Amino acid sequence: MQEKVKDVLDKDRPYLVRDGGNVELIEVNGGTVKVKHVRAWAGCPHYKMTLKNGIERILKQEIPEVTEVIAV
Repeated sequence: MQEKVKDVLDKDRPYLVRDGGNVELIEVNGGTVKVKHVRAWAGCPHYKMTLKNGIERILKQEIPEVTEVIAV
C-alpha cells in the first residue's frame, strides 16, 4: 500500500508545490498514513486544514484502505 500512497502523492505533488508546500511520506501503517510537511508549510497554522481537507480526502478517494493521514 505504501507504493499506492506514494503514487497518489506524486500525482498531486505539483498542486502542493504550487501552493508553496510539500509533504514527505514517512510511514504507512495499516490505514494510517504519516507525512511530514516541508517547505513553506512547516509551521503554517492552516496546514492541518490542508492536510485533512486536501491530502487525506484525496488519499481516501484513491485508496479506500486509508483511514487517516497525520502529520509527524
